[in-house]
Amino acid sequence: MKLGVPHNLRLPVAIAALGLLFLGLFLLYPLFNVFSASVLDADGERLTFANYAKILGRPFYRAAIANTLAIGVAATAITTALAVPFAFALARLPVPGKAAILAMAALPLVLPSFVSAYAIVLLLGRSGIVTQWLQSWGLGFGSIYGAGGIILVYTLTLYPYVLLPTIAAFKAVDVSMEEAAQGLGSSPRRTVWTVTLPIVMPAVLAGALLVFIETLENFGVPFVLAEDMPIFAVEAFKLFIGETAPNPASAGVLGVLLILTTALVLLVQRRFLSARRFATNTRQAPPILRIGRPLQVAATIYCWAIVILALVPFFAIVVLSFMEFRGPVLHPNFSLANFGGLFDRSLRPLVNTLVFATLAAACVTLIGVPIGYVVSRWRSGVATLLDVVATLPFAVAGTVLAIGFVVSFNSGPLVLTGGPLILVLAYSVRKVPFAVRSASAIVHQIDASLEEASISLGRSPFQTLMRVVVPLMLGGILSGVVLTWVTVASELSATVVLYSGPWRPMTVVMFQALEGSGAGIATAAASTLIVVTLLPIILLYRLVRRYELSML
Repeated sequence: MKLGVPHNLRLPVAIAALGLLFLGLFLLYPLFNVFSASVLDADGERLTFANYAKILGRPFYRAAIANTLAIGVAATAITTALAVPFAFALARLPVPGKAAILAMAALPLVLPSFVSAYAIVLLLGRSGIVTQWLQSWGLGFGSIYGAGGIILVYTLTLYPYVLLPTIAAFKAVDVSMEEAAQGLGSSPRRTVWTVTLPIVMPAVLAGALLVFIETLENFGVPFVLAEDMPIFAVEAFKLFIGETAPNPASAGVLGVLLILTTALVLLVQRRFLSARRFATNTRQAPPILRIGRPLQVAATIYCWAIVILALVPFFAIVVLSFMEFRGPVLHPNFSLANFGGLFDRSLRPLVNTLVFATLAAACVTLIGVPIGYVVSRWRSGVATLLDVVATLPFAVAGTVLAIGFVVSFNSGPLVLTGGPLILVLAYSVRKVPFAVRSASAIVHQIDASLEEASISLGRSPFQTLMRVVVPLMLGGILSGVVLTWVTVASELSATVVLYSGPWRPMTVVMFQALEGSGAGIATAAASTLIVVTLLPIILLYRLVRRYELSML
């Protein structure tokens, strides 16, 4: 009797094996080494839990944990409280200019958050433009530095994580549920609160979870605004850079604690959702509600106010990059000196950014799209395991993953530190979930009978995947490529640990300028980064529009 993999399972088994091999080597292995570093002594020879006692026994690091969690909870709560009414207004109320609002609302997702933080400093810092103007009128306010400023930037930059899925959820609510509630005497306001909102709660929680995870792993915003306040990700970086022993034990402890915190939040959310039923039988999309003129005006002002406030820092950066800086001091004179100073030294950081983002986007697509196909079409324990492992990077801070890469690939048979490949691999691992989630969502919408028909006509499963499934997924794949590209271009938390010598991207140029007194260089680098990240979005919009017109 001949044993082997059935012919129809060879393709998914091969994809799953390659996916687990890649993620095992470049995700699980580095994370295992971070954990190992946390339970070994400074020389990396003896097992010990003294590292945990040392870190958790110090008030400074306990404060870092408490600060990070408090800021994360506050930012998540405020962001959710602002985004849910915003989503309801766009989904269910007659708000003019919805397409423009949605386009502008998505921009903070693809622009670096630490750019926004630096813009807030230039506007509201101790010598900021707005601060000086208010002081000239005898007005003042508390310092923008610390928890308040960090929460403000997180709110302005992360609200789309809650907004976008919640809009889709509001549009998918079965209108018959609302009609039944109102038929039983419930007012429209009560119906929204007691029927509609509970139904969309999974989408709200999913977005809120992403916000919370982003606040835990973010390095750039606390670096700019925290000053002396200890923050998890920043302190892990400082510990790693400052440790001279062979084993980065202290940094490993903070890394493990960060991973455990994120995993705990994921488990709590999963437990909450599994204990409740939220599904409805959608028969008809809910209609736009009829409301009075005053409420329509209020909803419109609310929506536009949020998107404009969120984009003010980026507009400010672009304007300020064309003004004169003498050290950290701003002079309101038009000047191109900032860009001259940025590019006179070298164009290499810009080239590095473009090359790294392109290579990472290609790698993520080649790895994530097949994985997304397999986890959607193949029902097995292996597919479930692959799905969990492929989603794991969402729960891992960039700083922690980067520390794991350095520990894992600084010696031995595979040495990557000091070169550009380690950056591309780290970016690819961090962004794989984007491609997996978007690809699996599209595959769920493709009728499996199309593949069955192709195979019955003599095509192999691989030929069917490439000639039938991939063309149908093309729009989603392209969107995933652009999202990966722009987020890699603005990546800082892993980059600041892994870059070396000539392989500096633009984010590191800005980071180093902020460390020194190169405010003008920093604004020019940030402005360039904004333009670089917007170009692919504009290109994608044109391609999608051309595709839609060709289908008419």
